[in-house]
Amino acid sequence: MRVSFTKMHGLGNDFIVLDAREQALPQLTEKLVSSLADRRTGIGCDQLIVLEDTDEADVRMRIFNSDGGEVEACGNAARAVSLREGKPARILTQGGIIDAVPADRGARIDMGSPRFEWTQIPLAYAMDTASMPVAWGELEAPVAVNVGNPHVIFFVDYLGAVELGRLGPMIENDPLFPERVNVNVAQVMDRRSIRLAVWERGAGLTRACGTGACATAVAAAKRGLTERSVTVRLPGGPLDIEWTGEDRIMMSGPAAESFRGTFEAGDYA
Repeated sequence: MRVSFTKMHGLGNDFIVLDAREQALPQLTEKLVSSLADRRTGIGCDQLIVLEDTDEADVRMRIFNSDGGEVEACGNAARAVSLREGKPARILTQGGIIDAVPADRGARIDMGSPRFEWTQIPLAYAMDTASMPVAWGELEAPVAVNVGNPHVIFFVDYLGAVELGRLGPMIENDPLFPERVNVNVAQVMDRRSIRLAVWERGAGLTRACGTGACATAVAAAKRGLTERSVTVRLPGGPLDIEWTGEDRIMMSGPAAESFRGTFEAGDYA
């Protein structure tokens, strides 16, 4: 089976986009997804995105991390899909419906409202999600937020001193997080600027994470460290995040198409 794809990215967080509205797709097994995502022997990506028809919104977006597991939400992918659709769209994800409007070289996305209850993250047992009484090495007392997918955010004095490549997988797979978790380490630069590094659940260190930027901006504002409108600076570039007075998270940033091509599904099955 020959399959057409579009390669896209948002701030270097890259995607293989398959449109099931235009073609039949093979069964998306974990092996097929992870093989396509491999950067040496496949096409290479952080996430594989599948677009489908739905009666609930303009398009359904399914998201598979590079390990082959399906997840709920991806802010950078939502901007890429918005760019590809070329018009305002309501996008159905496992984390809910989000509204996307194409903007200059990218999109503005309404990511919905943050969730803070321990059952909504989810955590394995009850605790204060505004300052969790837990630690892994030098990382301690994170904020937990669900923005369509689960995040913990650690605030540190100097981002460069944190070995996120070592601590990220420990935290992601801790039994405290029954659905695993995305790990964010943030350094507040001033009231309107945050530096951020992200260990993404199922994908590892990433150049950018839209939901991580949203969760971090909300966590910083909740702790009184920043204003409710900030620029979050990731290794791949900046995202503008606003937590509105109506309890909505608005994310603005770029997206781009890299190239288009085809692959033979049987070569990766």
